[in-house]
Amino acid sequence: MRVAICCLLLTAGLLAAVPAPAEQSVLPATERQAEEVAAHLTGIMTTTQQAQSNSGRPDVWMTTCPVRLDGDKSKALYLYQEQAMSNKLNEPYRQRLLRIAASADGRAVESAGFKFVDAKPLAGLCAKPVAERLIPPMALDGDPTCTVRLVQAGDKYVGTTPEGGCPSNVRGAARITNEITLYKEGMDTRDRGFDAQGNQVWGAKEEPYRFRRLTP
Repeated sequence: MRVAICCLLLTAGLLAAVPAPAEQSVLPATERQAEEVAAHLTGIMTTTQQAQSNSGRPDVWMTTCPVRLDGDKSKALYLYQEQAMSNKLNEPYRQRLLRIAASADGRAVESAGFKFVDAKPLAGLCAKPVAERLIPPMALDGDPTCTVRLVQAGDKYVGTTPEGGCPSNVRGAARITNEITLYKEGMDTRDRGFDAQGNQVWGAKEEPYRFRRLTP
């Protein structure tokens, strides 16, 4: 009888040590989605296929890789991203830091873009070992310039810039807007710039830029 009681107590102790399914460590949906968005963005994507079928489209390479923001203790994921013309890969015309994180309301993933105080020394950063991809906070030029809110739609993520777009001073644009469809194989983006009078001065018109993955 004593043996039976002892066994029952031991079994109960072992069961208590095993968390119930609801207690097991499971990332909230938005945290998983943030990781998936970051994974979809990481790697090299190009518009080469689109440029080959449409001579009016530029051949752009977009290179994105995980980095660390020195001193940051949040759950956010950070990506360094640069864009360059295919014939000038060593001279990116756009460089930024992306902060990927679950939105405060837990309904979406937010991608916030930061400018660098001096971006030129960072060109080609993704070719360096992961341990060397450390971004000091003083390298960032203030608060995010724009934030895109991405919502999962099946196996894709769709998002837009805030209503009215984001302030800009790039190539004659006073504000920029963007519409994004992100998925495993690539990304479609309607990145557009408008002047102070509301006239589009650059960017996609009827057809979005179609970036397709070159490497994982």
